[in-house]
Amino acid sequence: MKAPLIAVISVGIAAAAPAVAVSADENTAARPQADERVSSGTVAATTAAGTDLHQAPGPVTLETATKQQIRQKKLVRRFLVLRNRANRLLARRDHHRPRLVATAVQARWSSRALRREIKRLHRRIAHVHAQLRQRRAGLTSGVRAILERIAACESKGNPRAIGGGGAFRGKYQFSYGTWAAVGGRGDPAAASEAEQDRRAAMLLRRSGSSPWPVCG
Repeated sequence: MKAPLIAVISVGIAAAAPAVAVSADENTAARPQADERVSSGTVAATTAAGTDLHQAPGPVTLETATKQQIRQKKLVRRFLVLRNRANRLLARRDHHRPRLVATAVQARWSSRALRREIKRLHRRIAHVHAQLRQRRAGLTSGVRAILERIAACESKGNPRAIGGGGAFRGKYQFSYGTWAAVGGRGDPAAASEAEQDRRAAMLLRRSGSSPWPVCG
């Protein structure tokens, strides 16, 4: 009975082998189709997202500054230059170290406000320059008191006064020669009052009150 049983088992195994082979072929044939479906889905999703890896990227747009922004930056730079110049002059006048700045809250101001502040800085710089020139000329409070007395006597304090038939001119009645001797140029009566004060202080320091024999 063993021999017939072995024969039956062998026949069964032989009949099952083709079925297994067919099933394997079907799975192999179905796999590329599934891969194609996955690949198609990926490309579709990529296209839907707006990015195609097979195409060159489009042009890159860079933000350029507007004319107003360029003007604003120029005003800020101008403001910082003038502010540092004013700080240096104030430090020289008051004998301390200058405080220089690289940025300022005014950088957030409007262009109109910056222009207004720049004009104010110009006036302040001119004022401090004048103070430094007066100090170099020796125009102290005591010297001013003496000069005010001389000017009141010579011209009643009028910086445009002309006397002596045109020979003596200005607040302190300078002659052209005396005016040139203290560094003045042109007509003394045409110079600013501040310049006449400085030149008179220089003359007073150099020669005392002798240039004004009557009023000194």
